[in-house]
Parts: sequence; C-alpha cells; structure tokens
Amino acid sequence: MKVIGFIKNWMLPIAMALGVAAYYIYVSIPVLDGTHQAVSKAISYVQPALLFCMLFVSFCRMSIRELRPRAWMLELLAIQVVSFVVMGLLLVWMPDLPGRVVIESAMVCMICPTATAAAVVTTRLHGNANVVVSYTCLINMAVSLVVPAMVPFLHEGTMPGMGFELSFLLILAKVFPLLMMPLMAAWLVRHLFPRFHAFILQQPNLAFNLWAVSLSLAIAVSVKALVHSEESTWNMVGIALASLVCCLVQFGLGRLIGRRHGEPVAGTQSLGQKNTVFAIWMGYTFLNPVTALAGGFYSLWHNLVNSWQLWRVRRQG
Repeated sequence: MKVIGFIKNWMLPIAMALGVAAYYIYVSIPVLDGTHQAVSKAISYVQPALLFCMLFVSFCRMSIRELRPRAWMLELLAIQVVSFVVMGLLLVWMPDLPGRVVIESAMVCMICPTATAAAVVTTRLHGNANVVVSYTCLINMAVSLVVPAMVPFLHEGTMPGMGFELSFLLILAKVFPLLMMPLMAAWLVRHLFPRFHAFILQQPNLAFNLWAVSLSLAIAVSVKALVHSEESTWNMVGIALASLVCCLVQFGLGRLIGRRHGEPVAGTQSLGQKNTVFAIWMGYTFLNPVTALAGGFYSLWHNLVNSWQLWRVRRQG
C-alpha cells in the first residue's frame, strides 16, 4: 500500500523519469535498431489518441454551459499575443540581430496554446477546469490567426505557397481534432449513453493516469529531439534559458491575473502549462527548425512546476 501511495503522490516525476529511461534503454538495444522508424510513427498515433481519451474523460465531468469565456481572459491573451508580435517585429526590423534563434524560441514558448492536459492538472490542484478549457479554446483560435499573419514577415520566401489561408488550415487541422472532437463526443455520450457516462464519472483518476502515460511519451520524444540536435552548445543553453524564463514568467503572471479575479489556479495553468507537442510542430513547420527544441525544454520546465504544485497541495492536505 505504501508503494501504491508513493506512486500516486509522485506520478508526474515518475512518469518523466520513465520517459527518459525508456528512450535510453530503447536506443541501447541493438536488436531494436530497425524498429525506430516504426515506433516513432506508432507514437505519433498513440499520443493524440491518449490526449483525445484524456480530454473526453475530463469533458464528461463538465457542463458545456459552464464553458463560457471570461472578460479577464483577454489579459492572458494579450500577454501571449503582444509578446509574440513584439518579438516578431523586433526580428523583422533587425534581421541580423545576434541570438535570433533564441528570440524565436521565446516566441514559440509565449504564443504556444494551453496544454490539453491543463484541465486535468487544474482539477488535481482544486481549481476551476471549466475556465481552463474555455481559455484553451480562445488561445487556439488566437494562435490560428496570429501565427500565420506574422510568420511570412519573419521567413519571407522560405515557405513558398504557404500563405495565410494554408497556414490557418494547417494549424486548425492540428488543434481541432484534439480539442473540439472530445468535447462533442462527451456531449453525445452524456445525452445518448447515460450509463456509460455514469461509469466514466465513477473513475476519478482515469484522466490523470492517461496523462501520466502521455507525459512519459512526450518526455521520451523531447529527449530524442535534444539528443539528435546538431545545434551548438551555446544556442542550446540559450534556448533552454529562454524557455525557462518564459515558463516562470507565464506561470507567475497567470497566477497574478487569476488571483485578482478569484481563479488563481485556473489563471496559472491557463497561461503556464503549454501544449509542447504543438510547440515542437510549430517550430519545425513555421520557424527555424531549431526552435522546436524550445518545446522540448518547456515540457521539462512546466512539468517540474506542475510536480511542485501537486506536492504543495498534498502537503497542505
């Protein structure tokens, strides 16, 4: 029982450690060398499926009527959008600015939408998950508009044929299935299959456990990206520090704004916890591919913060 209790209490750091260990164990077995490509492809399907199931379970516990935007969310949106645009304009006006890749990495970390798992963590922290889901929808819509509008000025000519419309559709195709489809599925189950809906409600830790598995995979993928990077040590250090600063600033500002409006936990998670898989994809697709490393580093930082938050909640009882 003590072992089970320990695992439940330290699920996040254990999941992160397992992700790191799984990657190094897997690549150290010569017999499995020929399976790397197939495993990577399998993970690309398994991760979205886990996130879908996790969100579906979370949405089953929510009332769609409560998923309404709040006026104070505009403050969170302003922090993300304005910081992204300001840094982008700086690079447009000063294209030869030293440390450009570090600034682009910071842009990725600031504009990256809220993690789909944020609602799960918010619930564990005794916060309002409905607020987080509402903001997740808002920031994804904002990202779908702001990123395609800014990127052509940053990398003019590097993506021929990728205008605003195509960029918008690419981002929409990335976020819609993992955000709106679980919401619609939960609504249908609530009204058409009440017994199954009741069964889901009787599994209080299901969403959190699914997230732990998804986190292990995400950490393993992040470790792979860092290990195989050919970027210079200084740029790697710069990207790591930029992502750390962005992480701490957003967690801090999110808590400050949320506290003013009676939602400290929801504000913290809405702004600080990021969809790092999306950040990695956005870096590869729209910016300097090296900036994808920022998503890997941010994944480490925000999950360490989440682990500390959950430890504080357990200690306070």
